[in-house]
Amino acid sequence: MRIHPLDNVEVNLENGHKYALRPIEDGEMILKYGNPIGHAIRDIAKGEHVHSHNMRTNLSGNLEYRYQPNYVETERVPTSQTFLGYVREDGEVGIRNDVWIIHTVGCVNKVGKRIAELTGAKCFEHPFGCSQLGDDQKITQLILRGLVNHPNAAGVLVLGLGCENNNIAEFQKVLGSWNPKRVSFLNAQECEDEIEEGVQLVRQLQRYADTFQRVPVPVSKLKIGLKCGGSDGFSGITANPLVGSLSDRLVSYGASCVLTEVPEMFGAEHLLMQRCPTEELFQKTVELINNFKDYFTRHHQVIYENPSPGNKAGGITTLEEKSLGCVQKGGGSPIADVLDYGDMVTKNGLSLLNGPGNDIVAVTNLVAAGVQLVLFTTGRGTPVGGPVPTVKIATNRTLAEKKKNWIDFDASPLLEGKTMPEMTEALLDYVLRVASGEETANERGGYSEISIFKDGIVL
Repeated sequence: MRIHPLDNVEVNLENGHKYALRPIEDGEMILKYGNPIGHAIRDIAKGEHVHSHNMRTNLSGNLEYRYQPNYVETERVPTSQTFLGYVREDGEVGIRNDVWIIHTVGCVNKVGKRIAELTGAKCFEHPFGCSQLGDDQKITQLILRGLVNHPNAAGVLVLGLGCENNNIAEFQKVLGSWNPKRVSFLNAQECEDEIEEGVQLVRQLQRYADTFQRVPVPVSKLKIGLKCGGSDGFSGITANPLVGSLSDRLVSYGASCVLTEVPEMFGAEHLLMQRCPTEELFQKTVELINNFKDYFTRHHQVIYENPSPGNKAGGITTLEEKSLGCVQKGGGSPIADVLDYGDMVTKNGLSLLNGPGNDIVAVTNLVAAGVQLVLFTTGRGTPVGGPVPTVKIATNRTLAEKKKNWIDFDASPLLEGKTMPEMTEALLDYVLRVASGEETANERGGYSEISIFKDGIVL
């Protein structure tokens, strides 16, 4: 399959790997998706397998960019489509009505887990909150703040130890105002039996949660996270462009979508920069890219260490190739906003979110930004799930059929004659069912966890 007329390689639809469409000379650019994905390191014959043995990345350090906008404004489309959601007192909309236990510090992980086991609440263990300094601790606090404020949680118990850097009093300074009917606090060192008291507080929060009922809500209230993990050679042909098509549809309805995984924009960032309607957003996108490259170089790492072994086994050779497939999840909509760690989604349209590609960290970042569910494309498969429904979309039929306990939606019919509009409609229907209460595979399996980005010393 030749993806773009400019390509000098084609994709084998049986294994996802690349093969030369014509002779390629040593040093010549390898083109896929109409863009360079690296260069040949020796002469490559027509029909020859093109992979790590005969091509290399073009990526290096920070680049200078010029603002050259090239995008089409999204046309707002009236729609009567709705989903059944929970409208909160502040006007935000949740698609689940859980009680969450959020830990200020990892020392109380098992306390929170025990309270959750006794009550049916959900707790999210993590190792941070103490022995952190400066911006490193601030990121932890901002991510936890986003989780406490998430609309899928009808009630939240903030559970602390008492002596940690991120103790409840310090965390409350970052949290700001809160609804005391919805958010309770418990310092484990200040009570005789923290399990008993925690259970009582969760029971109160569950009674508050019971006051909410599902009601029809406009589809414009959806906030969707876009993520991929374990990509393969089909990711940029099936699942990622399908999610991009759905993203464009949702944006046209007035909804919000969020694209993250900044290192997996390297090599494709120019396509996102062209979609910035203002020079201010363009500059924010440039900073998003170059600041993350600086993070790599500060730690003496090359910026092109990706793709992973699993990616390479699936046919992806360079980070540019992976990125050009990854950014397709964002469709073609203009960039509405650029978000940092802990920022909340406030604008309709497509936002870019700072953060790494690591699956659990990226999902956690998206949840902390306020997305109600995550669309997670995969060519290799994973059971991972975040605090919100995490919809696994398979890039190929083999995975979809082999791991039915992981996969929620199969994008491979795009290789078998199904059209993009047909598949987009089917995926939209599924997303609305999930938003209205249908459980995803990660929810049925109990796979729900968080991980917080760390960039600092441990005391």
